[in-house]
Amino acid sequence: MQKPHSPNSTTGYIPLFRSAHFLLSRKRLIGWSILLFIVTILFTWLGYQLSLGFIDELTGSFFQNPPDSSTIWGWIKHKGWLLSKWLYLFITRIAAFYLAFLLAYTLTTPGYSLLSTSTEKIQAGEQFEDDDGLTLRGIFVDLWEGLKIGLFGVLVTIAALAANFIPLLGQLCGFLLITYYSALMFLDYPASRRRWSLGQKLRWLKGHGAHSFRLGLLPALLSMIPLLNVFLIGILFPFLTVHATLNFVNLESKRNTQPTGTPNGH
Repeated sequence: MQKPHSPNSTTGYIPLFRSAHFLLSRKRLIGWSILLFIVTILFTWLGYQLSLGFIDELTGSFFQNPPDSSTIWGWIKHKGWLLSKWLYLFITRIAAFYLAFLLAYTLTTPGYSLLSTSTEKIQAGEQFEDDDGLTLRGIFVDLWEGLKIGLFGVLVTIAALAANFIPLLGQLCGFLLITYYSALMFLDYPASRRRWSLGQKLRWLKGHGAHSFRLGLLPALLSMIPLLNVFLIGILFPFLTVHATLNFVNLESKRNTQPTGTPNGH
């Protein structure tokens, strides 16, 4: 693979502004990104509504009928009920967002895989290692890979929520889990084109820990913004896909050109 044309390629990391320039200077990538943004927002919104409906059904009428607060004990129970309601709304809305986004992520995987492939093809030029292109089998493979990453994301989300019950250290662990998982989502596209297994992708994250953290930091921070997270992640997802692809290709290019016996992070 040819190294990405960036003055920063010698550091192994292509910064956000360089990736933004790469994307905005190519009309085909812009058009594909706009279409994927619309589809992602649509799937995420529909999934969010379905997730909320399912979660709210599980609680029945518990949070619809507050306890009587006319006595001291009743007042204490009412305040406890009110606190529980707010915690419930906060946690379930976050969980519903992630479930909805993971559904949208899975369904749009073939589209983002094409965006990633187009990015790699432009960057590599004549050195691009072609594959079978868009095929029905390839679409199903992409959907399957997206589903695996999505299900893995459910486990990560549960672990991150559980970690939040541990003061300070738990919040840090939860944030790191979300950050590295965010990087995994975007790196999945160029890695899946090479037919890497989930284990290989996780080993890549471990071998390039600092780069993976930088790639996942922005989406992890955006996901923590209430209400706007769906829109912000949706509008930036195509850009972050391009950004992660450029960095993945750059690092793999460096690894493939290293002399035999040189440590490569794998």
